[in-house]
Amino acid sequence: MRKFIFQRVTIAALICSLFLLSPAKLYAFNLGSILEGGGIAIAVKIFGRQINDFINTVLMNRNISTQEMTKVVPIISIGNGTYVGAAQVSGPAERVQTVQAVMQLEFNFSNDKFRIKALIPSDSLNPLQFHRVLGVGVSAMIDVKL
Repeated sequence: MRKFIFQRVTIAALICSLFLLSPAKLYAFNLGSILEGGGIAIAVKIFGRQINDFINTVLMNRNISTQEMTKVVPIISIGNGTYVGAAQVSGPAERVQTVQAVMQLEFNFSNDKFRIKALIPSDSLNPLQFHRVLGVGVSAMIDVKL
């Protein structure tokens, strides 16, 4: 039991440090920031299973778990700045397996009184060229501003 708790605390600490140590807002394409964002995406890909297990445990402990397959993938936000984080997607296994990232598109209108965020399960890590994976939804996300 102590080992299980230690593992969960360690994973949570890794996730928090991964996102808390990220740099400020990305206003222009900057190679250093792009590489750091790519590094976070790679870390999410490497630790995705542990992050997924952590999210599933938290949701299960609150009696709001899903019965479908889940997977954690990088989240890439496009709109008012670029963000990179992690998103958990859920749905039928054959479709969830094709998801490579979640694209978050942000739109502001009416003098910024309204904001829309579209979360799109994607078959690609490329924010300029991707297709929506139908039948898959976003069940959780961790987001950090670069």
